[in-house]
Order: sequence, then structure tokens, then C-alpha cells
Amino acid sequence: MYTLGVSAYYHDSAACLIYKDEIIAAAHEERFTRIKQDKSFPHNAIKYCLSEAGLEISDITALVYYEKPFLKFERLLESYYHFAPKGIVSFVKSIPVWIKEKLFIKDELHSQLKKIGKYDKKKLKIYFSEHHLSHAASAYYPSGFDSAAILTIDGMGEWASASIAVGKSNKVEILQELHYPNSLGLLYSAFTYFLGFMVNSGEYKLMGLAPYGNHESKQVEHYKKLIKDNLVDIKLDGSIKLNMKYFAFATRLKMTHTKKWESLFGIKKRNPSDDIMQHHSNLALAIQQITEEIVLTMAREAKRLTGSKNLCIAGGVALNCVANSAILKEKLFDNIFIQPAAGDAGGSLGAALAFVYLSKNYPLIKCDTDKMKGAFLGPEFSNSDVLKVAKKYGATCEYFEDNNSLFEFTAQKIIEGKVTGWFRGRMEFGPRALGNRSILADARNPEMQKKLNLKIKFREGFRPFAPSVLNEDKQKYFNINVSSPYMLYIADVAENLRNEQPNNYESLDVMSKLYTQRSSVPAITHCDYSARLQTVHKETNPDYHKLISTFKKLTGTALIVNTSFNVRGEPIVCTPDDAFRCFMRTEMDVLVLQNYVFIKENQNISNKLFIENFKPD
Repeated sequence: MYTLGVSAYYHDSAACLIYKDEIIAAAHEERFTRIKQDKSFPHNAIKYCLSEAGLEISDITALVYYEKPFLKFERLLESYYHFAPKGIVSFVKSIPVWIKEKLFIKDELHSQLKKIGKYDKKKLKIYFSEHHLSHAASAYYPSGFDSAAILTIDGMGEWASASIAVGKSNKVEILQELHYPNSLGLLYSAFTYFLGFMVNSGEYKLMGLAPYGNHESKQVEHYKKLIKDNLVDIKLDGSIKLNMKYFAFATRLKMTHTKKWESLFGIKKRNPSDDIMQHHSNLALAIQQITEEIVLTMAREAKRLTGSKNLCIAGGVALNCVANSAILKEKLFDNIFIQPAAGDAGGSLGAALAFVYLSKNYPLIKCDTDKMKGAFLGPEFSNSDVLKVAKKYGATCEYFEDNNSLFEFTAQKIIEGKVTGWFRGRMEFGPRALGNRSILADARNPEMQKKLNLKIKFREGFRPFAPSVLNEDKQKYFNINVSSPYMLYIADVAENLRNEQPNNYESLDVMSKLYTQRSSVPAITHCDYSARLQTVHKETNPDYHKLISTFKKLTGTALIVNTSFNVRGEPIVCTPDDAFRCFMRTEMDVLVLQNYVFIKENQNISNKLFIENFKPD
């Protein structure tokens, strides 16, 4: 029994294919179209999933959409009615789109499926899951647990913006919901907007900026008080109520009533091109700390309601690894599983799983490990595919028949300070690069963070980089006693690796803090001595594990820098062609595509095929 899960038409469209209860394939549409956070129907992702199983669309009997558009439309109408006459312009613009594309979604889905291939409409049935049920299912069913508390938090679904559920055997039951417009995800996104970052993609930046806030400053506490007194009322069970006098998202195509925010905080809304000042960092720290407080309170309520020793987490806010770590440090639960594709893309997976287990009553089997296969669920390419790309661009490359020789060569280049694109195996599902579509570098190099941000990624210099560390060596470098295979926790760098901060550290500006060498692995040590780490496991990614092991053999250090293989404004690379063009458009030094190695200085850098129209966002 094959089940196809689909998420589309908001952001991060994706598709997932399940056989019985096994995840066969899953991918984001953006990786194929090269449109960041593509919201269009995932034609390419579906075609890939089908090809991975050797199927045609006519072989599928069930397609499950990740939410219920009629419920969402009901929420839209009630919201406009509640806030009328405000929002009339937004209403006039959005309602025709809803009626045409989203209200009659079943017809729309059939119309799009016909573009993939011929099939019998009577055979292929379309089903709908609720948004937060899809999130809950995406976390619980692959977790390996046979029972768990489930916490989902995001911007909004149909009505719910957060939920607490319980999973027992193959059943999931929603116990409590927080409803729109009260939303932790939208609260965090409002600050993302006010601080000059793009909503639905800049939340990572806000989280990365927060540690530059002055922890000793009275301004941070002042901001927190202003937020709690004016913007959000936090209840004892973790539910919240937003003061909608300050928020514009219910009636306008923006997040805040900006003049009111500027008056409240005494600062101007930051434009994307503005310099980042200390008060921006302090405000980021204030909302990050409040977010952690709310998430932790929700987790306590989930524990109270379920009594479970296990917790599963999904929804966009689950990508806030600092908040996740707050739950971990509280030791409320013995075991925690966080869905690596926690956002809307993962809803395609959850929708399919919810159908299999809840509608078809498929039995759930407890496992010692999760069922995500390391999140390596996307396309894989052969050496012959790479050779075609080399010929297309007239590129010079070297083929390594022996993997061990390839690993030693690559490790040596990283030691020499070379920034290396690493492309092997199946593409990751979710927003993190986990060692198959990654840019790698030496974490010991004090200049590497600056080089990666400004010359490779073309992004803000303050943003930190993540370490990939051998799972068996994690406690030599970090204060953590659990695995973090999906880069969803932070951990403090071990004290014996730290450098003492200057006495005036907290009074330094953001950029001065950035370039203070904080440890013996400075490229991955954030300004608060934390790192968003990935533990690398031989069982799920033997090649990447072997590469880091080889680096360890040569240096004594069992970790390297790992950042996603893309530049700002572009999705993570999918194909060898994507990877080669990204390599040539940046100051990356080395590119490994399967068993082929490309050295930048050996390439024809004037080739217009990959230079034209390249403008980092």
C-alpha cells in the first residue's frame, strides 16, 4: 500500500511517499525549482518520490493533503469579520485567490496531478488531515516510541497555532489547542520582522542574533517587561494571549503596527540594510528568552496532561534549537524526538502517516531508533551524472576509485584551510544539511567563520556555524549527554576548550564580540560559548562519519564545520549541476561530487554558464 503525502500553497511545499509504514522518499519542491520556500504544487517532488519507488501516479491509491482548507477558510472569514472594517484591502485581494485555488482544493489537486501522469480518479482517493495533526503524526510515528506526549507549535494551521497531544500505540489524540490569532510562532515572527529579517525564513537569524544581547544589561529585562506587559499575556499552562492592538497580521500583509512598536520600545524598526546595534541584539535576546519560557511551560503542561516519559515535538517553532535545549535541560522527559522536517514540509510526511495509522489502523512497532533514516530521503546521483556535469562545463576534475583515498584527500584539504563542498548520497529532508549537501571547513581556524559568511554564504557576519562531531566523541567537546543527529539542540562548548573572555566583553559591540576568539574551535563557538551541534552516526551516514574520523586521525579533532550547501536566498543544492554552479559562484576552494574532486584554481572561472544572473539575495 503506497500513500502519497503533500503539503503546498503556503510555503515549503513538499511530497512524501510511504509504503505501508516505511518512509520511502521525501523532498522539498524548492530543491528542484530553485525557488526558496516554493509554495507551488510539488510536481517535481512527487515525480522524484514516484521514481524512487519505480512507480507511476496511477499506482497510487491515496493522496493525503496536510491540512483542511475549509476549516482554514472558516478561520479567514471569521477573522476578517471580527476585525472589520480593518483589513478590507487584504480581504478583497485574498478571497478571490482562496475561492479559485484553495477552497475547491480537491479539484485543484486533481488538476495538478494530471500534469504528472494519467490515472483513474475513482482509484486515487484524496484525503485531508488537520494541520496540527499532521505535525503531531510527523513527530510521533517516526520517533520509535510506542507512547509519548506530543507538542506542536507554529505560526498557524486552520485554527490551531499550538497543540498538546498524546500518542498511544498507533493512535494520536489532541488534548489541548491554542487558537489563532494567539500564536507563539507569529509572536516570534513579528520580532523577526521588526528587527529587519524576512518572516518565515529570518527566524534563524533572530535566534542567532539573540546571544549577542548583553546578558548583564538592564535593557534586556526592560524589554522583557514591556513585552509581557503590552504584547503577550502568558498563562500558567503555557497558552498565550496576544494584544492585537500591536499586531497587524490579522488584517494586513505585515506583522506589526510598526509605529506602536517603535513607541513602545523606543527604537526604530530596523531595515534589512541597517547596521545591527546593541539594542537590536538586546531585543532579540529578550524575545528569545520569553519564547524559551513559553515553550518550556507548554512542555510542563504536556507532561502534566500525559504523564509520559517521552516527548515528540514538531511545527516551525521546533526548529528553535535553543528552546528545545531548554526542555532538554529541564529533564522533564527521559526521551525527546524532534521531527527534523518540523515545518510545513514535514506536514506532507505527517499527513501520510496519520492516514496509514489512523484511517488504515496499521500497527505501530516500537523501535530502538527513529524511522527517519537519518533524514536522507531525497535524490541520489551517480558518478556518471557528475561526469556529465563536468563535460557540460568543461570542468577539470579527478576521479577517486578508492573511498579511503578520497576521504584522506578531502580531510587534508580541510586541514589546509580549504572550504570544501561535500555532495554525496541522498539529499536531506528538512532545512538542515546533515552531511550529504554540506559545505565543510576546519573549526579550529579563527578566520573561518568570517570567510564562510562573507565569501561563501554571502550572509550576515554575525551568524554562527554548526559543528558536525562524531557521536562517540561529543562529550569531549560539548556539555551534552544525548545525541543530536538532526542539529536541533545547542550545547555549551566544553570548558577546557574555552578561552577567557576580556573583562569588557559584555560592553563590546556586536562585531567586536563576533571576532573575539572564544575557544580552540572558534569557527563553531557562538558568542555565549554555545554551538548548534550535529552528532554524526556511523549507522545512518557511514561516509560522513568516515570523513570526520579521517580528519580526527590526522588532527586529533573529531569535529568539523558543517553549513548547508547554498548561498543566501537560494535553496540547498539538489543536483550535481546545482552544486557545481554554486561552487563556481563563490570562493569555495574544493568540491567533492560523489567520487570526483574539483579544485577551484584548475577551473575556467570565466565560463558564463554559471556566472550570469548570479546576484546573492
